[in-house]
Amino acid sequence: MSFDIALSGIQAINEQLETVSNNIANAATYGFKEGRANFASVYAGTKANGVEVGSITQNIGQNGSTTTTGRALDAAIDGRGFFVSRDTQGGLSYSRVGIFSTDTQGYLIDSNGGRVQGYGKSVNGALGAMADIQVPTGQIPAVATTSIAYVGNMSTDWQKPATGFDSTKPETYNMVKQSVVYDSLGNQHTLSQYFVKADASNVNVYYSLDGATATASATPAQLTFNNQGALTGATNTGIAIPAANGAAAGNVSLSYTGTTMFAGDATTTTNRSDGYASGAFVGVSLDQSGALVAKYSNDQSQTVGTVTIASFANEGALTATSNTSWTANASSGAALYNPPGVGLSGKLTTGALEGSNVDITSELVGLMTSQRNYQANSKVLTTESQMMQALMQAL
Repeated sequence: MSFDIALSGIQAINEQLETVSNNIANAATYGFKEGRANFASVYAGTKANGVEVGSITQNIGQNGSTTTTGRALDAAIDGRGFFVSRDTQGGLSYSRVGIFSTDTQGYLIDSNGGRVQGYGKSVNGALGAMADIQVPTGQIPAVATTSIAYVGNMSTDWQKPATGFDSTKPETYNMVKQSVVYDSLGNQHTLSQYFVKADASNVNVYYSLDGATATASATPAQLTFNNQGALTGATNTGIAIPAANGAAAGNVSLSYTGTTMFAGDATTTTNRSDGYASGAFVGVSLDQSGALVAKYSNDQSQTVGTVTIASFANEGALTATSNTSWTANASSGAALYNPPGVGLSGKLTTGALEGSNVDITSELVGLMTSQRNYQANSKVLTTESQMMQALMQAL
């Protein structure tokens, strides 16, 4: 009987060594969770009958160290939760490995080729349904300019020009500023604003589009200021954009809110217009909120989805399908899905990956302990063999 018990000990230690060896081999594997062999006594009725490895568990709850990669589509979860991917059979798997890329169809995929799950573009602040995330990789259309925000200081030191406004004669205006505007096809135009002091409280603004007068000289925009230098009113600040070269007609409104009229130099602090030309897709990146941001050649970007993070009531009970992927089961409970940083979901660290949580020192100590246990059980076998040999000789 002692022979069988010693053999069971050696067999159990061999299984433990496989777990320890696997831990050491995966010490540099991103998202790997160390395993542990759990020994259990074996009984035949009330009589001890040796030992076996009752189960092998992974230390899922302990996070590994974070390694900075600088890659735009790498992400590590700081806290609880798992990235969610759907395989070709439609099954969901959960992983801590945030190595993402896009396939030929623009879908966001993980390192195993599964399609990463996320929420669609938000509408009125509400996230879309959870599904595959697809990045639009073509051109984005041009958007016509509809507004310009200008903020500056109209100097009280300006002198009123002696003659009427003429854009070709600098002595007939006090300052000129240009703004870029786009038509419906994305063609770029230059809108010039000519500021002319009318009196101590008013400044007239004349406009020209690509050098052509945009408003009648008799009806310029008028900015009115109080005796504290604050803007109190503005009139005639809408500019019509004529249809040309296939582009639709449009209208641009100008806002001068915040503009002042103080002594000293004339300054410009804001000269911002909306609208942009069409642009080609140039890349995609993840931000810390989990938003997948597509970038285009016209310096525009758009959020095309938000990565989903899954959490579980009993994550330690998840079924391992590989060293870094798991599936849900009845013991783990159903997945709870949230954006990063919401509920139980951890936040994202972008441009980084979570390393293995294996402690090499502890594993080597365990390796030496297993070696001693193996030697002890081998000694039992040797002693048993010697005793049997002595018994046979005695007979």
